[in-house]
Amino acid sequence: MCRRSKSHICKVHRSFGRYNCHGAHHVTTEQEGGKDMALAPSFKPLPLPSPPQKHTLQFTTSRRFSCTCSAVAQPDSSSTSLSSSSVAHRPAVILPGLGNNTGDYQKLALTLQGYGVSSVVANVSRIDWLRNAAGLVDPNYWRGTLQPRPVLDWYLNRVDEAVNEALKQSQGGSLSIIGHSAGGWLARVYMEEFRKANISLLLTLGSPLQPPPKGLPGVVDQTRGLLNYVEKNCRKAVYTPELRYVCIAGRYIQGSRFFDDSNSATTIPVAIEQSAPDIAIASDTSTLTSTDATFRTRFVGQGYKQVCGQADVWGDGVVPEVSAHLEGALNISLEGVYHSPVGSDDESRPWYGSPAVVEQWVHHLLN
Repeated sequence: MCRRSKSHICKVHRSFGRYNCHGAHHVTTEQEGGKDMALAPSFKPLPLPSPPQKHTLQFTTSRRFSCTCSAVAQPDSSSTSLSSSSVAHRPAVILPGLGNNTGDYQKLALTLQGYGVSSVVANVSRIDWLRNAAGLVDPNYWRGTLQPRPVLDWYLNRVDEAVNEALKQSQGGSLSIIGHSAGGWLARVYMEEFRKANISLLLTLGSPLQPPPKGLPGVVDQTRGLLNYVEKNCRKAVYTPELRYVCIAGRYIQGSRFFDDSNSATTIPVAIEQSAPDIAIASDTSTLTSTDATFRTRFVGQGYKQVCGQADVWGDGVVPEVSAHLEGALNISLEGVYHSPVGSDDESRPWYGSPAVVEQWVHHLLN
């Protein structure tokens, strides 16, 4: 049954939910409206018994990975072919991350086209990001209370141009926004400031969505207050029929402290008011952990610390897992997924937009 790439494991959870699933990357579990729902592209959900009963599904994909999922099955409401390009779905707008340009996402756009999802990538060049230097003359930058506008108006206007183009393709229908890295929280700013009612899905890929903690030694807010502004002024994440937030995090490497003072990794919540899931991850012994610190894990850990306040956590190499999830959203973690299209490789270092990884989240664009 399981014939897919063995390099990914995914776990899915709502930030306020009581249910967690972790296993082979093609098995996901979602919770919507207080109900648990097991999804897998290779089979239909089991009919819901009365009274509800638990079903356990176990797969062995290889000698390296296995999964066990336990869920209350839901009735099959509809079936959607994930690989059919003959059906046109709502278009998507792709928002580049910090330092990326439009060309970095052309392969992702082609992959989505294979599923029948047309896309528009916001027109951004690498040199455009130098415009952010305008914030240096704003006193709020030095106080750590910087606001997105007017410093980031250039980016928001590019987003608006892409959204208007996608709306023409949708012919009055809805559209999806895919925000990679900083494009995820900038999408929230755009949705708050421009108030486009046609957006029905915000899907973020490795986006730092949580502001860094204040008052921790050695932690400097790299956004100079921008993420604090987003948290306080943008609408909260929801998962409703009208608008859905889906936040995807990668677990590519675990960071470590610069100076080890513990024999075990410290755990922190993976989302607000939610403890880390009690799930064992089965993987090969080459996985880097904070107890097997190297220069690489210490270097990565220092980057994680600037984002979430802690070094020995899991992340995609740039953004910690905990920072890429939002309370109220459908939160997903994918094992073995790297942060950026730059420096990625579809086989040995896949990123969120690699074809085998897209396969794990594209159904959110098709529903």
